[in-house]
Amino acid sequence: MNVLIDVATDLRDYLPELLGGLRLSVILTLSSLVLGLPIALALAFGVTAAHDVLRWACVAVVEFGRGAPVLVVLQLAYFGLPDAGVTLSAQVAATAALTLMSAAYLAEYLRGGIAAVPPGEVEGCLALGMSRRDTLRYVTVPQGVRIALPSMMGFSVMLFQATSLAYSVAVPELMSRAYSIGSSNFRYLSMFIAAGLLYAVIAIPCTWASVYLEKLLNRHA
Repeated sequence: MNVLIDVATDLRDYLPELLGGLRLSVILTLSSLVLGLPIALALAFGVTAAHDVLRWACVAVVEFGRGAPVLVVLQLAYFGLPDAGVTLSAQVAATAALTLMSAAYLAEYLRGGIAAVPPGEVEGCLALGMSRRDTLRYVTVPQGVRIALPSMMGFSVMLFQATSLAYSVAVPELMSRAYSIGSSNFRYLSMFIAAGLLYAVIAIPCTWASVYLEKLLNRHA
């Protein structure tokens, strides 16, 4: 009961600061998705390219982005790159690391979605005289994105949760703000519960929306 009182008190006293961190977490998520999506689309076609060098280069990027822990990539971007003469701010480093992660995962979702487009639709477009480029632009990619959309929305929630790791490179997002406040009032438990509740306010409705969208698309498939 005392913990619940502490959580309510901390939310009342520190909500503006926590909301500032939540806002930055959302910005990190959206910017990583916006930057990662066009890269993902290029990688999705690259991993199926006929050119061996291009294909294996894209496969390497995708596998590294999916296989390397996000925390390791964050540390590499912020602390490792200066050794190579490249210095990034904390927020830029976090965005770059999360963009790599999003591009790798989204590439696989898009590749699977594009591969699931019925071959008959492509053949029908070609039979009607459409060029392969127009078929790709107006039929294959839109249909593939539609198929992959529920999975991509689910990944977006996971990416939003992964922004909590950006505190390790001094980005003042929600987790960092909660830790900083906890250091000042020594109520870490209540502050982390409060932060978790704010994460849940965003993550749970988005998860429900992705499930609903998947059911809706399956109903009209």
